Amino acid sequence: MTKSICDPITEIKGIGEETAANLAAMNIVTVGDLLEHFPYRYEDYRLRDLTEVKHEERVTVEGKVHSEPSLQFFGKKKSRLTIRLLVGRYLIKAVFFNQAYLKTTFSINDMITVSGKWDQHRQTITVSQYKSGSHQQMEEFESIYATKGKLTSKGIRRFIKEALKHYSQAIEENLPPYCLQTYQLLSRSEAFRSYHFPKNNEEVKQARRRFVYEEFLHFQLKMQALRKMEREHAAGSAKHYNLQKLKQFISTLPFPLTTAQKRTVNEICADLKAPFRMNRLLQGDVGSGKTVVSAIAIYASITAGYQGALMVPTEILAEQHAASFRSMLEPMGIKIALLTSSVKGKKRQEMLQGLQDGEIDCMIGTHALIQEDVSFQNLGLVITDEQHRFGVEQRRILKDKGLYPDTLFMTATPIPRTLAITAFGEMDVSIIDEMPAGRKPVETYWAKHEMLERVLQFMEKELRNGRQAYVICPLIEESDKLDVQNAIDVYEMLTTYYGSRYSVALMHGRLSSQDKDAAMQAFSANKTQILVATTVVEVGVNVPNATMMIIYDAERFGLAQLHQLRGRVGRGSDQSFCVLLANPKTAIGKERMRIMTETNDGFVLSERDLELRGPGDFFGKKQSGLPEFKVADMVHDYRALETARKDAIKFIHSESFWEQEDYAPLRNYLEKTGALSGNKLD
Repeated sequence: MTKSICDPITEIKGIGEETAANLAAMNIVTVGDLLEHFPYRYEDYRLRDLTEVKHEERVTVEGKVHSEPSLQFFGKKKSRLTIRLLVGRYLIKAVFFNQAYLKTTFSINDMITVSGKWDQHRQTITVSQYKSGSHQQMEEFESIYATKGKLTSKGIRRFIKEALKHYSQAIEENLPPYCLQTYQLLSRSEAFRSYHFPKNNEEVKQARRRFVYEEFLHFQLKMQALRKMEREHAAGSAKHYNLQKLKQFISTLPFPLTTAQKRTVNEICADLKAPFRMNRLLQGDVGSGKTVVSAIAIYASITAGYQGALMVPTEILAEQHAASFRSMLEPMGIKIALLTSSVKGKKRQEMLQGLQDGEIDCMIGTHALIQEDVSFQNLGLVITDEQHRFGVEQRRILKDKGLYPDTLFMTATPIPRTLAITAFGEMDVSIIDEMPAGRKPVETYWAKHEMLERVLQFMEKELRNGRQAYVICPLIEESDKLDVQNAIDVYEMLTTYYGSRYSVALMHGRLSSQDKDAAMQAFSANKTQILVATTVVEVGVNVPNATMMIIYDAERFGLAQLHQLRGRVGRGSDQSFCVLLANPKTAIGKERMRIMTETNDGFVLSERDLELRGPGDFFGKKQSGLPEFKVADMVHDYRALETARKDAIKFIHSESFWEQEDYAPLRNYLEKTGALSGNKLD
């Protein structure tokens, strides 16, 4: 019978039903799954000269037993066995904990090889592994695997050895000769052998190189195939907007567009004119002017005879956008409407009727826009702000309310290019990487908790000048688990500290929408001067009079979130300040504080955040939108990601890819994952 790596795992000698069930719990069901269960590290058993070994480093040495074993007992069933070993010209101690039975194993003049942690001061190795006889009998590199249940690393290593012995001929190459030759990659079969049973570091490196490229190429091919399908099969409509009116509208704006805004507007307008559907991500730092760009895009679409929709995550943000759009677009004769869950009854019915009749040109709202009874006469452009806050399904529902509308996704979370080309590889990306003239960077300081009194005095100076302040806390109420300042305690402390001099308000996620809105509106109107809040103020809130922010326990936030919070101040013409109150205990926590005080550039911060935290934490676990790679790491293997992306684009758009036999495995992969049928990708 022909062997295939799709064979069930029970075909491997030694794997019975119980072991198969344990492996299945780790998503290892086939021989191929087993081969792709890669080691997460290696034990290096190469012999080293003790003069080169640092204190507390792991080391493997070969030596001759020089003394009778000495055994001591302490505590319940605990023991320490010590022998003296002659290693070259050094006489050292080898210590075995809780292995009393070894006392009769070692005799004077026996050769043994031991591995463990080296204590340079005591000239002692705490042994974690040993073998009788010389080092030649040991594997120099031993792969270590993640395990579950009764499975051991040694057992998995044995199963993989068995699989490679019987299935190496069944491992088919899935990369074309072009890639193998151009990048001098190992064959798939060789790479499996080298990854699981390497002879040295170089073999591990070459095997990993091959699998990193393979994973990235597969993922980018899916992305580029999806993009090609979207363009060729998703009908779009060329929007012949009125260029004269558009230029006139831009000239009425109270400020000139930045170079970055002009570039972005041109990219969006080119998409509107094209016959295929726009699918673009607009990235811009806090305060970079994305709202103006989105208003220009909607106006262009309206002059072509279409309606526009803008969906945002919160009512506060929806109201702010509606106010901005009305001030810009209503003088041009454009009718703007605001739809949130607060709009009810007759008013809502009249609004929905106006939308259906085409009287309303642009509808701004929260997820209320995607309810069934909301229908447009001729929806042409859909814009989603802070798009990663919405699920894929929510975004799709809004898009489906029009006949193939163009879509623009906006985010003020500066996403590193590494993630943008991966998570949003099927989109075009526009970046506003320039701030409007006159914006003063927020001055950021790091203060320890014991300096709080000085910080509050500094804040009072701002308040005396008629300014306002945010105080941000990571928790709502006291928690036994985390020793961090909570919003309720801080609110009570500040109310006592400032007494009747200034009004303090409290806002957090457990309040109802109405209470949150009321707290925010009171702060916007300067009825309250200090707003104590959790991260609910992170996105979109615009109070130009607020010039001061204190962030308690700042080390508990990632750089991207700290930057988003800091973006709530510095929105007016006055100098603004952000104080990070933190006593970080880790090197990463201290590094975060240092970086925050050194730069206001969201893209620089996002790259550093990615390096410090890793890609999985960047968007949050639920809506990460990022693929899980077994070997590849988007941060450290960034150049390979770029290379794979360029290759994927070249392949997808070349005739030879779709016709030649060399590329059949890649075409089969796309077919198998549904990328060619327009199905949702893995």
